[in-house]
Amino acid sequence: MAFKFTSPPWLAVALILASGGGIVALAAQAATDAPAAVYWSDGDSGRLPDGTKFRLHDVDSPETGSMKQRGGAKCESERIQGYEAKEAAVELTRGKAVKVAQSYGPDRYGRQVVDLEVDGTDVALTLIAAGTHKAWDYDGGDRKPDWCAWQARAPVAF
Repeated sequence: MAFKFTSPPWLAVALILASGGGIVALAAQAATDAPAAVYWSDGDSGRLPDGTKFRLHDVDSPETGSMKQRGGAKCESERIQGYEAKEAAVELTRGKAVKVAQSYGPDRYGRQVVDLEVDGTDVALTLIAAGTHKAWDYDGGDRKPDWCAWQARAPVAF
């Protein structure tokens, strides 16, 4: 006894359209040749397109984590500045080929400490010049910048 399978005509049409759509999507992706994106977890660290976790060398940005979280922001102003710093890093690298100019090895969290370049320009120096980040010689034993210090000196309004 032979089994004969008949499919409704609409199923054949749907399969043809679906496969054609996939081919168009692949062709569109290949035609853009856009570089793979850097993922920024905050303003000074993230993941490279190959998945490597990194931290920028000699730079610090405000923290974006909750004030209740270990290693998080020390004040709400720092969190706000942290999101601005992250956005500056995202915008600087969006749609650009990012190159690791130098790698200094892993930090205490296992992230590669690196200098990144976009269009031949140092990413950290560009972000510091923009005012969203600060130079920080972590390797030299400098203290982490205090992103909340101005609040302690602010006059109290009555």
